[in-house]
Order: sequence, then structure tokens, then C-alpha cells
Amino acid sequence: MVEPIALLSLLIKGFITGVVVSAPLGPVGILCIQRTLNKGRWYGFVTGLGAMLSDLIYALLTGYCMSFISGIITRYMLLFQWSGSVLLFLFGLYTFRSRPHYSLQQQPGSKGTYMHNFVTAFLVTLSNPLIIFLFIGLFARFAPAGPTDLFFKQFSSYFAIAAGAVAWWFALTFAVNKIRTRFDVKDIRLINRIVGGGVMIASLVGAFYTWSGKILY
Repeated sequence: MVEPIALLSLLIKGFITGVVVSAPLGPVGILCIQRTLNKGRWYGFVTGLGAMLSDLIYALLTGYCMSFISGIITRYMLLFQWSGSVLLFLFGLYTFRSRPHYSLQQQPGSKGTYMHNFVTAFLVTLSNPLIIFLFIGLFARFAPAGPTDLFFKQFSSYFAIAAGAVAWWFALTFAVNKIRTRFDVKDIRLINRIVGGGVMIASLVGAFYTWSGKILY
């Protein structure tokens, strides 16, 4: 049986992981904003759901692969903690300095079905396996549930990741829809700088705890 405090910690860490993975506005993020502006909020939201499903698949692959080598991870925990901090810092720096790659101008053509928007976003995100490196960095800081854990703990861990991603896409499309007449590239850069700065700060905090001999789980 999972202790309530341990379960709450697992849910919070999973939720944060889902938000961190989704928040940087790369190609699929810009696509989500573009569809929200041009087609409507719910078209943007289902685009985010497509990205969430792809991210969840990569999270499962990363988490289970790392669980299979849990003995090695335990033996070299400090190395994995330092590596995770470095990967997260580099990811935060990249996000902070990144610039949008898509135009937010009106796009011609029909809206398409919700399923079409969902599938295209899923495929765009799935075509970028480099997301695995971000998950490695996050999972190195937060030990995920693996195949040796109770099913309830596994389900809770990955459900929380999905919930964090869904919450982000819901909030983003809601905000963009509310300020659609005033939303431009500068807002995207600001979001990326806030997210990137936050990730870099979190990675430095994690590195400090590792240096002081306290391993964050």
C-alpha cells in the first residue's frame, strides 16, 4: 500500500514533470497557438492533447528503461543526479534563448476535424525523440514508478504526468483565446524565457542538494 504522503509527493512531481515537458513553445506549441488563433480554442486544445499522448509514450519508454537498470542507477545515483541537473540546465538555457519558428498569421484552408488536429500534433511531437533526453533529466531528479512497483503507483505516476500536460494546454489555449487580438511573437518569447529560467533555477537547486549530500526524490 502506498503511503498518502508518498502518493501526494509522487503526484506533485509527476504533475510538474508534465508541465515542464509541455510548457516550452517549440514547433507543436506554436502550432497549438496558431490553431487557437485561427480555428478556435478547442482546436488548439486537441492539438495539445495530441502532443500530450506522444509525450506520455516517451515518458513510459524512458521510465521503464531506467527502471530496468535501477541497480546501476542506485549504484551511481550521484552521477545520475549531477547528469540530470546538467541536462535540465541545458534544456532551460535552450528554451530561454529559443525563438518561434512558425508565423502566427492566418493560414488558408479548412479547420479539419478534431481528430485530424489531434493526430497531426501527435505525429509532430512523436517525430522528435530528443524529448527522451528531457525525460531522462527529469527522471534522474524524480525517481518514477517502474515495473517493480505496485500498479496503482505506476498508474498514479504517469497519470499525474498526463494531467500536468493537459492542465498546461488547457491553460495556454484559454489564455491565448482571451487575448487573441493582442497575442504576438513577443508573448511566446516571454513564456519561453519564464519557463527556461524556471527550469534553470530548478536544476541549480537540485545540483545544490546533490552537492550538499541530499538526494532529491
